[in-house]
Amino acid sequence: MNDSDYREYCLGLLSSFADDFTTRTRELPANDSLRELAMDFAAIAGGERDRYLEGPALVSRLFTTYPDFAPTFPRELLWFFGGECLHYMPDEEIAEFEQRFADNA
Repeated sequence: MNDSDYREYCLGLLSSFADDFTTRTRELPANDSLRELAMDFAAIAGGERDRYLEGPALVSRLFTTYPDFAPTFPRELLWFFGGECLHYMPDEEIAEFEQRFADNA
């Protein structure tokens, strides 16, 4: 998979996650912080906001504030966003991703 294909794959994962997250929080009050987080994910997935600048902060917010929802977040996106998001991956999983991308280089 080349870089462009990988990017499109990850953006598809992000879009699917955002769609599911907004659906699951749709019945919450408009000012509920979990619903607002879901809407923020939808905005970056839709390209309305800078996904590379804001994405890692949203991931951190999801994992630290709503850990019950963290398992629904695609692991591949932790690698995609990188940086602080890698703190939510165990060392063994990071090593697997590094090896996978080294093999494709």
